Amino acid sequence: MTSAPFHPAAGPARRTVVAAAGAAGLTAVLAACSDSDDGASGDGGTAPSGSPSQEAGGGGSGGGENAGAGAALAATADIPEGGGKVFPDQKVVVTQPAAGDFKAFSATCTHQGCAVKSVTDGLINCPCHNSSFSITDGSVQGGPAPKPLPAVQITVSGDSIRLAG
Repeated sequence: MTSAPFHPAAGPARRTVVAAAGAAGLTAVLAACSDSDDGASGDGGTAPSGSPSQEAGGGGSGGGENAGAGAALAATADIPEGGGKVFPDQKVVVTQPAAGDFKAFSATCTHQGCAVKSVTDGLINCPCHNSSFSITDGSVQGGPAPKPLPAVQITVSGDSIRLAG
């Protein structure tokens, strides 16, 4: 008895299926990445001259720290003089080193990317490995963090603090 030759069922070749699945996955990843509306340029920016706004300090990476730019972040009364407040959803910490002098920094520790959690005794504190940063300029004051916290630009208008756009 002779057997009939084997013919695979009609359909796409295995390579075609694998390539299509890979392309679909890559498209999904790229779409997710490009949906970010952080609008951050990474240069820290500056306030226009004559503007009532204040800048958070020098340059900085910007990164995704400016998410929600333009939205009211806090009232000036919410930020204690000589202290500050962490805004985890915006990944920003706002400080007031001296009366009326507001600064903002990334709330992501430069050591291993943990979120800073508190501001006490003039320091921004990361609980993961005990790094601490100055409320004045974000500089490293202790712990293993290798770099200062990047500055984030804010504007202060009246009693409202906003992330700059």
